[in-house]
Amino acid sequence: MIDLILREDVPSLGKAGQMVRVKPGYARNFLLPRGLAFEATDGNRKRVEAEAKARDVRANSDRAEAQELATRIGAVTLEFRAKAGEDGRLFGSITSADIAHRLEAAGVTVDRRKIELEHPLKQLGFHSIPVRLHHDVQAEVRVNVAIEQQ
Repeated sequence: MIDLILREDVPSLGKAGQMVRVKPGYARNFLLPRGLAFEATDGNRKRVEAEAKARDVRANSDRAEAQELATRIGAVTLEFRAKAGEDGRLFGSITSADIAHRLEAAGVTVDRRKIELEHPLKQLGFHSIPVRLHHDVQAEVRVNVAIEQQ
């Protein structure tokens, strides 16, 4: 058995930075060539600890940026004008790409894939759309779909 320190999360083995004991063949043929682990030497332990600290600092800064962006998104209400039938159903639809473009026009840049719109909006009225900015941070953008004046 060989002691290794994991550089990345490995399913059914452990998390990054964790020390594991594996068979030599698994280490030699899978973990080490793919860069998923280091041998458990003193130098490598210090190296992995430094990488973990850097990863934590980066994660905290990403979370702080996401929080700041979430407050900016929460302050925005988007208004869309569309043609609709008598029952309030739109003739077209409003997609996550449309919402992302309007957010960008309002000064907030968000990737459309982060907008968690289950189905395109096809009804008039107010809608609250979740936006996943970080795995810990979620914002909600308010969307008002009104009838287009002809």
